[in-house]
Amino acid sequence: MKPSDRDFVMKNVHEMMASATCCAEAKEAGQAWLDAAGTDQEAKATRTLMEKLAEHVLPINELIAAASSPNASEIFGADKASALLAHAKEIKEQGQLYCDCPACGPAKAILEKRLQLV
Repeated sequence: MKPSDRDFVMKNVHEMMASATCCAEAKEAGQAWLDAAGTDQEAKATRTLMEKLAEHVLPINELIAAASSPNASEIFGADKASALLAHAKEIKEQGQLYCDCPACGPAKAILEKRLQLV
């Protein structure tokens, strides 16, 4: 991987992992990639990272379904669940296809660049 691409992935992996919305599986894949960056294991870790990120970047319709479920109010509280639902519907109307939370945003950026990375 080119150093500029490695720096790009590293920045976005750190940003994703620092987010409270990052799931354990994505954090684990991110850490494995960080540990392998610059080694002979980097290519394999990059492929694994791409697989995990593709599984965990939430499509907008799934976000809307989750935000409108009864569980959302239990998890976030009624006001936050309502705000999340309104936000999800708003970004869908703007053409967004995926969640734009602080974890999904950097993960999506990495995925968009994947053909250059593996």
